[in-house]
Amino acid sequence: MNIKINHIAKIEGHAGFMAKVINGDVKSAKLEVQEGIRLIEGILVGRHFKDMPIIAQRICGICPVVHNLTSIQAIEKALKIKVSVETINLRKLLEWGQIIHSHGLHLFFLSLADFLDIENDLILTKKYPTETKKIIQIREFGLLLIKIIGGRAIHPLTNEPGGFKKVPTIFEIQELIKKGKETLSLALELGEFFSRINVPTFSKISEYVCLGKEGEYAIYNGDIISNQGLHIPLEKFENNFHEIQKPREIIKRVQSDMGGSYMVGAIARINNQHDKLLPKAKKYLKELGYKFPDYNPFHNVAYQMVEIIHFVEESIRLLNTLVNSNLENALTKEYKIQEGSGVGAIEAPRGTLYYRVDIGLKGYVKKVNIITPTAQFLSHLEDNAVIYLSQLPNLTNKQKEKKMRTLIRAYDPCVSCAVH
Repeated sequence: MNIKINHIAKIEGHAGFMAKVINGDVKSAKLEVQEGIRLIEGILVGRHFKDMPIIAQRICGICPVVHNLTSIQAIEKALKIKVSVETINLRKLLEWGQIIHSHGLHLFFLSLADFLDIENDLILTKKYPTETKKIIQIREFGLLLIKIIGGRAIHPLTNEPGGFKKVPTIFEIQELIKKGKETLSLALELGEFFSRINVPTFSKISEYVCLGKEGEYAIYNGDIISNQGLHIPLEKFENNFHEIQKPREIIKRVQSDMGGSYMVGAIARINNQHDKLLPKAKKYLKELGYKFPDYNPFHNVAYQMVEIIHFVEESIRLLNTLVNSNLENALTKEYKIQEGSGVGAIEAPRGTLYYRVDIGLKGYVKKVNIITPTAQFLSHLEDNAVIYLSQLPNLTNKQKEKKMRTLIRAYDPCVSCAVH
């Protein structure tokens, strides 16, 4: 008997699902990608490095900021460009805005209906109009951060290797602080709503991988860490994690040296770094009552709510710092073009995004490798789907399909990034 879902709605991109069941025993489960390979890495080869962030951010319309930032980070390391503290702070705000916007979209409009047993999102918004308005306002703050700092809400314009073409005014920063304080109150209210949502009980011991840095909830930079004791410099990522191409698959999966699947994203970051959350987010996490380590993939959605609170809180804190900073220091300064290789990694909403670039003497890209979060957690999703499906023997096929959709959407896959 096969369980087949031709199309999974409410995920980024196009994918289906297939599971093979023989005499009640689940033999395999597979996310079937229904998009062609896009060959962005090949398109970038031979282009000038300044084109790379502009092209790379077109990989995804939901999380273009992180592709822009990570490619720039890799370029700057290759060219040995040092940037100011103000530049880094503005980039962090860009990424936090991206995460706030993306998490808000996913946890409310893509996943919430699954946990409330609501089929139609129009019914969801009619039943919960107040909560719908709050999440829209929260997402608007994230998009406003990107628009004011990056020049526009989608595919930012101002960020480039070496700094920014244009920086926000102090007045704009003050307006963002005001908006941030309003948003934090909304996020805490919405968090209370999400804390009452029941999610399926399921657990499988997993390796959680993310960035880690002393003294902060790492998003923009750090080492590669895991809950199983891994702690390596970013530059050694490809020595410990390997891309594998399976026959007739478009996505290159990523496998750890240990040979097993692993998870990235909000659930990985919270498991590994929850002690570094800011006070309001930490308090909210405690009120959820989850125990660590937490191996329930459905909790990924709840942890996205925790991160929204944290990053709104972080944004207010950092914006207050920038009010008293000289933002002109973030404007791009002259630098030397030279041959080199560089590695960048930043936490995307769905997990760690990794870029490696080789640049020639005249500044043209010789080689690029991009490893996306979905490519990293795809095997973990399928491993959990096999186990979870085997725990549902008495359900009809239609009921099982519904449960599988809920599980897949809880991972928040981005197919466009995965087939880059």
